[in-house]
Amino acid sequence: MQNLDLQKLAETVAFIRTKTSSQPIAGIILGSGLGGLVNDLTISISLNYEEIPHFPTSTVKGHGGKLLFGTLNGKEVVMLSGRFHYYEGYHMQEVTFPVRVMQQLGATLLMVSNAAGSMNASYQVGDLMIINDHINLFPEHPLRGKNDENIGPRFPDMTEPYQLSLIQKAKQIASSNHIHVHEGVYIGLQGPTFETKAEYKWLHIIGGDAVGMSTVPEVIVAIHCGMKVFGMSVITDIGIREAMNVITHEEVLEAANAAAPKMALIFKELLGEL
Repeated sequence: MQNLDLQKLAETVAFIRTKTSSQPIAGIILGSGLGGLVNDLTISISLNYEEIPHFPTSTVKGHGGKLLFGTLNGKEVVMLSGRFHYYEGYHMQEVTFPVRVMQQLGATLLMVSNAAGSMNASYQVGDLMIINDHINLFPEHPLRGKNDENIGPRFPDMTEPYQLSLIQKAKQIASSNHIHVHEGVYIGLQGPTFETKAEYKWLHIIGGDAVGMSTVPEVIVAIHCGMKVFGMSVITDIGIREAMNVITHEEVLEAANAAAPKMALIFKELLGEL
């Protein structure tokens, strides 16, 4: 376990401030294969992860490696093109460090996307799911360790981790644009293996609609530091017994890329209404 190093956080933010004076209202984290939203961003500055002090680097295919600043639908945002995963070997403080940075730069909203497998029989590959809650099954908690009350409470309230008002707006946007969306519960697991048939069945029994290897730690930290959160999953594989097939990362990326434009539209329109 590593405690959050506030000195490193301050140094990272100070470095970024030497590169840009941007005041983003939202931080956006792009999941596997969902980097297409970058094409809609009017970029003012791009920073490689490697050049940012204390920043981790992404090691997974389908994830970029840049911190982007710019405007999306007229709103200033900071975008994480390539996220970090616990299964890559990072500590939870490293996985969630970029969320802290975005919040310190001024972002009050975190928008997260991911590719996920589904345990819900009504879902199909390529469908979009608005996340309305999550179940945390990671073996390490991002808030474990000494807490600094200056950055967040010891026991954050998680009764509404995903902002209900944003969910309702997103559903209205989807309907207006004839985009079919589901609303459901996301389960976060360590990975990096995809789930077995028995695990998919168990995950559905305990209340999950979709499962992935990210998002939950970042959302917890966002709530801890006072941000609002909106999240969406692209369903890239089906984990119910009747529909299961051999899953590859390449197929996940392909399905995510195909659905990404619909998610991008919802993200952009939602930002525009803030």
